[in-house]
Amino acid sequence: MKPKVCVLRTDGTNCDLETFYAFEKAGAECRMVHVNQLRSGGEKLADYQILALPGGFSYGDDVHSGKILAVELTSFLRDSLQEFVDRGRPVLGICNGFQVLVRTGLLPGRKLGDISCTLTNNDSGRFECRWVTLKVEESPCIFTRGLSGRVLNIQAAHGEGKFYTGKEQMDSLESAGQVVFRYAGPDGRPTMEYPFNPNGSLNAVAGICDRTGLVLGLMPHPERFVDVYQHPNWRRGGFEEPHGLPVFENAVKYCLEM
Repeated sequence: MKPKVCVLRTDGTNCDLETFYAFEKAGAECRMVHVNQLRSGGEKLADYQILALPGGFSYGDDVHSGKILAVELTSFLRDSLQEFVDRGRPVLGICNGFQVLVRTGLLPGRKLGDISCTLTNNDSGRFECRWVTLKVEESPCIFTRGLSGRVLNIQAAHGEGKFYTGKEQMDSLESAGQVVFRYAGPDGRPTMEYPFNPNGSLNAVAGICDRTGLVLGLMPHPERFVDVYQHPNWRRGGFEEPHGLPVFENAVKYCLEM
């Protein structure tokens, strides 16, 4: 039986179709679910094996990017969301979805309401849309099984993507192996140099997971490179496989194994 994916959407979400397509290509069964359907009880998170929070500009990024949806989740869906993660079901947040996860507290500590890091304005002071190089780090993340050490080419598009936290929290993330992706330069090594690090993220962080590896958030968009021809240099880039697809395949494989 195919794992069921809840692709959560609300006003301003605009990467839901791509995320839906990526998970379906990876072998899952997806359903578009508006947050109001969860609030009304018409849909239940418990009926799904994977929760995906796509990119976009939920509620127009009013207040802060992802803030209103995060408040909505922690205020009206707190119990069902906590139960979902406590049952060991994967959660993926991409770009705006990552912003939502850190503002709920699910990242990095799985503690709803405990916000210990943020994603803030890019150092460049403007929206950055470019293909970036990512170094996949050794981590417990189930979404990147078999990818550690690889260098991926993925598109990033955000205005508030700078990962920031205090030294103590950053040291904790590093020691626990919770940094999953880092922005890298042409040599494939993590970098703080612009534009390879498009936003000035501390320690070149592009994505983190919780300690279990079941909750992943990243700023770049793996759903935009699940077919080889989606890359702008696909004819001459020598890409044998789309770099974003394994993220979704690993989640599906994990659910099938469980």
